[in-house]
Amino acid sequence: MSIDPDSAWNAFAARDRFHDGRFVVAVTTTGIYCKPSCPARHPKRENTRVYSTPAEARAAGFRACLRCTPDTIGRDRTAVAEAIALLDTAEEAIGLDALAARVGYAPHHFHRLFKRATGVTPAAYARGLKAGRVGEALQQEDSVTEAIYEAGYSAPSRFYEGGAKRLGMSPSAWRQGGAGVTIRWIVADTSLGQMLVAATDKGLCRVSFDEDAISLARRFPQANIQPGGSALANLAAQVVASVESPERHQDLPLDVRGTAFQEAIWQALRQIPPGETRSYTELAAAAGNANAVRAAGTACGANPVSIVIPCHRAQRSDGSMGGYAYGIDRKLALLEREAQPGLQE
Repeated sequence: MSIDPDSAWNAFAARDRFHDGRFVVAVTTTGIYCKPSCPARHPKRENTRVYSTPAEARAAGFRACLRCTPDTIGRDRTAVAEAIALLDTAEEAIGLDALAARVGYAPHHFHRLFKRATGVTPAAYARGLKAGRVGEALQQEDSVTEAIYEAGYSAPSRFYEGGAKRLGMSPSAWRQGGAGVTIRWIVADTSLGQMLVAATDKGLCRVSFDEDAISLARRFPQANIQPGGSALANLAAQVVASVESPERHQDLPLDVRGTAFQEAIWQALRQIPPGETRSYTELAAAAGNANAVRAAGTACGANPVSIVIPCHRAQRSDGSMGGYAYGIDRKLALLEREAQPGLQE
């Protein structure tokens, strides 16, 4: 794997955990190699070498840093992947102690490790799986209660304590295609074309170019679709500002739902600094499954709120742009604006 020396040094200088496991930095004056986030004092750049793997660094005569223990990164990621597989296939709830023991870690340490890798705790990940199963079961079961039991909840009350909040609407409304939910919309003009902005009372549920109320109604066929008017004007103005100046962080309310993996990808996208990009491989690793590169790309494509969740910052591992639901030209324009703040002012 080819590593850009400047990008590697910048990540090392910033102690960027996101790049841990992607390369190691060897120090010629000490004979050790470190992971990018190593907290030790940095050497001069001219005294460093970059290797793709710890094995390459060892073959070159370097030894692992005892402070940052770069050789444990692979083991950590394997443990997280094993834990995700256990949670995905478990018929009964697995507690933190049991989960950590199954993958060979102390509970408190694995809790931090899992959250750092996926963006959520093991318990939150498991709750997300259950809520997702309810969403699927509600499409198939005649009874809401049957769907809740089918998803693995011990009682309906357990679902309503947490899972219902995650669906963003009541389970009956979900099964009925959004029945009873009011979604307000507006089509706003931007320098990149007209943009649909739609929101429930909880937050944005759809942000897209080249769509209108008819497209929205197809997505939510049973919802109460209403023009936004003044109730949506302020929120829409903030979304438009994000198009014109995407380098500015906008902490906007969202009402979106995906699988646990999709939501982990969306969270990873929101953590990418403006002006930077991440490959689908890097996003998959950040979501806890480095092998799910294609699924990471699919999750980007399923993003319901463009710009707000900046899927335009995702690209292929070879540096090419990859796809974008609203056209490569728009993707390039957004990235250019982030790289040159104030370009549209």
